Amino acid sequence: MGAGKTIDVTALGELLIDFTENGMSGQGNPLFEANPGGAPCNVLSMLSGLGHKAAFIGKVGNDMFGRMLKDRAAEQGIDMSGLEMDQEIPTTLAFVQKLPNGDRDFSFYRKPGADIMLTEDEVEAHREMIEGARIFHLGTLSMTHETVDKATKRALKIAKESGALISFDPNYREPLWASEEAAKEKIRFGMEQCDIMKISDNEITLMTGKEDITEGVRELIAQYNIPLVFATLGKDGSKAFYKGIEVERAGFLNPNTIETTGAGDTFCASALHFVLENGGLEGLNEEKLRNLLTFANAAASLITTRKGALAVMPKREEVEEYLKEQGVC
Repeated sequence: MGAGKTIDVTALGELLIDFTENGMSGQGNPLFEANPGGAPCNVLSMLSGLGHKAAFIGKVGNDMFGRMLKDRAAEQGIDMSGLEMDQEIPTTLAFVQKLPNGDRDFSFYRKPGADIMLTEDEVEAHREMIEGARIFHLGTLSMTHETVDKATKRALKIAKESGALISFDPNYREPLWASEEAAKEKIRFGMEQCDIMKISDNEITLMTGKEDITEGVRELIAQYNIPLVFATLGKDGSKAFYKGIEVERAGFLNPNTIETTGAGDTFCASALHFVLENGGLEGLNEEKLRNLLTFANAAASLITTRKGALAVMPKREEVEEYLKEQGVC
């Protein structure tokens, strides 16, 4: 992996504003903080901080939020030359409410939002950013509408023809789909295409009907022949599945946790970091996967102590210091 490649990871997908709760005003009204977000760019931000060259392809509105997103992502070291600015459709917004049980409830303003207006021609205009990537990363939110779905498939075709590894995170968000079956169809498509998949426990249950996560992942691997799968289990940690090797590591419970936005993206980026450091998918073993999961779990734990994700990803030194504090060498 890497001959003639100049970019470590190129991602395509949504870039948006996550409005996260930030207390109450003096008049008793809820306050929301505008945090840069969007899963694919969150992943790139963490990777950039870990020393990798990262590039993004997507679309925002040419409005105050879109310009803020472009600037903030660029500040994280991400190549944003593949970002299109829509002159008519506004930047997508998401309001994130923390529920009493710790889960999140999302309200999206995306009918339409600029991210779903990305076209095949715009992808072609940035073809070199895909052809030059060692890994091409995507989720399903760039498949919710016809225009951006076609753009995503064009990008995938270019990535596969160029020999990139395909990384996939289903990132299921129920409110953005016409039906559960429509979402499952696109998740199945992503599974058919990918070499690396990060999938959450609830998504495994959604796709297999199984509450036993290990059984569910084994079923998906058998059906879709995915070489490397990471299952995230929230506070309980994560599991890795690779060529018959199965590794599990416990999570790090952080007393300073305030919200979980971006935890999965932080984990995903950390996993891709180790794949890049390994030179690809060959030669992974139990020890390497154990180290990968430990680092990724710790990084995910740290991001839960911060509001937002894209602009506040933990640095390598922070993760390593946190692991020392936890008694993990």
